[in-house]
Amino acid sequence: MASSQLQLIALQGFPLVEPGDDLTALVAAALEANQLRLQGGDVLVLAQKVFSKAEGRYVRLAEVEASAEAKSLAEQCDKDPRQMELVLRESREVLRARPGVVIVEHRLGVVHANAGIDKSNIPNCDDDPQLLLLPEDPDASAQRLRAGLAQRCGVEVAVIINDSAGRAWRNGTVGFALGTAGFEVVENRIGDADLFGRVLEVTEIAVADELAAAASYVMGQADEGSPVVLLRGAKLRPSDDGSRALLRDRERDMFR
Repeated sequence: MASSQLQLIALQGFPLVEPGDDLTALVAAALEANQLRLQGGDVLVLAQKVFSKAEGRYVRLAEVEASAEAKSLAEQCDKDPRQMELVLRESREVLRARPGVVIVEHRLGVVHANAGIDKSNIPNCDDDPQLLLLPEDPDASAQRLRAGLAQRCGVEVAVIINDSAGRAWRNGTVGFALGTAGFEVVENRIGDADLFGRVLEVTEIAVADELAAAASYVMGQADEGSPVVLLRGAKLRPSDDGSRALLRDRERDMFR
């Protein structure tokens, strides 16, 4: 069901996350510091890097040995062979490659540039560079936070882990839902009527991605330092299915 009004609040003062940090405690403290209390139906959207950092998904390039395949891919993409080795390890298949970028099907099923591996907004130094991988299981990570907040705050909320990606047919990046917990991520409107009574035949709404994109705009992509957004007013259908419904089957993907 569509919402007529949404409120998005980027939590201010959220600390830099370190491996092993308790995200439930950090989010609860940030809500209190921003004078906010969770309500039933709320959605918390958190940047992927928050989870990756807490889960210690750092890899030092000095500890990576590039394979022959990684070296060949690095030549095509003008990238560090060690980074390409990590991309291959995190991927099911390389789909496209050109100087500056490689598009892969990540082992999670997401089609992503560079397997989502990144060095922005993480501590780094030229002498000992490191990269950050995606969470091992984003849906499980989202569910743990949801359960932790329910126990701590006494309120059931939905959780989205968002990331940003480009699209095959548009310029620029947008936010998308990498992991979810607590709601139906794709709303099926097939069989419903439009304004003129015509029956909808193919309409499915990627609710999770639309909310993730809205929150991503509030978060920012550079030095804003606001990786957690409270979203209020969404009318979501409860579900424990997670984000898998957002992934298009390969045989229906016209861009592969």
